[in-house]
Amino acid sequence: MLGKDRGIDRAIVIKAIEQAFLVTARKKFGIQGEYETRYNEDDDDIEIYQYKNVVDDVKDDVLEINLIKARDLDGEAEVGDQLGVRIENPNFTRVDVQTARQIIFQKVRDAEREILFAEFKHREKDLITGIARRYERGNIIVDLGKADAILPRREIIPGENFKTGDRIQAYLTEVVMTNRGPEIRLSRTSPLFMLKLFEVEVPEIADGTIEVKSIAREPGQRAKIAVRTNDKDIDPVGACVGMKGSRVQNIVNELQGEKIDIVRWSDDLETFSRAALAPAEITSIMYDHEEHSMDIIVEEDQLALAIGRRGQNVRLCSMLTSYKVDIISKTKLQEKINMSVQNLLQVEGINDARAQLFVQSGVMAIGDLSVLAVEEVANMLSVGSDEAEVLINNTKAAIEQGEIVLMPEDSEDFISASAVPAYVGILQKGESEDGESASGDKFSDAERRLREELAALKLK
Repeated sequence: MLGKDRGIDRAIVIKAIEQAFLVTARKKFGIQGEYETRYNEDDDDIEIYQYKNVVDDVKDDVLEINLIKARDLDGEAEVGDQLGVRIENPNFTRVDVQTARQIIFQKVRDAEREILFAEFKHREKDLITGIARRYERGNIIVDLGKADAILPRREIIPGENFKTGDRIQAYLTEVVMTNRGPEIRLSRTSPLFMLKLFEVEVPEIADGTIEVKSIAREPGQRAKIAVRTNDKDIDPVGACVGMKGSRVQNIVNELQGEKIDIVRWSDDLETFSRAALAPAEITSIMYDHEEHSMDIIVEEDQLALAIGRRGQNVRLCSMLTSYKVDIISKTKLQEKINMSVQNLLQVEGINDARAQLFVQSGVMAIGDLSVLAVEEVANMLSVGSDEAEVLINNTKAAIEQGEIVLMPEDSEDFISASAVPAYVGILQKGESEDGESASGDKFSDAERRLREELAALKLK
């Protein structure tokens, strides 16, 4: 009856009863003795045995038994044998029975905990639904039927306010065994919670036709999800959005109005990066795969859109692509390049054209130039070693004089050196034959002068 009420296997209850009476027998008859308890299926009773050593001269009644008495129980007993003697009437008191009862129920509770742990451990990394019961130090205790789960305060979407009796759907992050039993931990802020919601709403994701490649999320505000499919007849983005946005709207409602951008995944990093930064339009992208970073150039009117409110759009793009993302406007880029050129012009022997060549090679300031080898400078300028050595010596001499600026102002906000060699390509992008940009704007004097000097050096 106990096993049926608690949903525990009968064998577990029987073992608990055997262990309970074993502990009780040791307390009553002496802990130095050796005992065994067995459940008799036929008589529906517990049999208690005390094991004693067969000896000629008994010195300890608890541990030893006389050979004559032993042969009365077992005719083949010999000195040195160990004989199990059944305790026919243990004469347990009310206190003894109470002790056994406590042990039985403790063992049953432990078994219940193990069963709950195994049941919910199997459901880790899945959606689960329960009822909010109460708040404890900001955490919500969720009734799952057989057990209570905890939804920590940090795992609640900002702005959410659940009341007692409200239905809560969450992601089961983990189940851990504690001294008080299994602790079931939930989350509503995990990106995987949103993934599971998409699996429920979009059958193509659940059956593997559409694959979710990456998720970036700022709970309660905005999220981006990248999807792809190998089926040419299916539009992965359209399938996730649903008819008139019905599928994604259900997820948005569950996430308390969190905006969701669905992005088409591409194996080409540049194509994917442009989609990930949408709705901003990107002029150019430079990558540093070793540092896992990218510099994104945008027009001035696209800068705020690319960065997003409080940097949200660029952060989500970084999470989605797993690259560190730096954004700079085309105008700002040119200002920074001009700052570096002016910084390098402080050195005797460096004219505007040579300064531009240094900048294209990633040498952004006098401090960078001073640590270069003669061969590096010679290769950058296509000059002899002697002339390159003179430039380096002039640089070091200028630094020693202490009357120059080693780095451009505002250098902390400068783009990475790896982005600079692509500068000329950015300026030339969209150029027409009559010297105008694709948008019809005339090139600035600085841009035109740069082109003429590069052409003279046969580097156009």
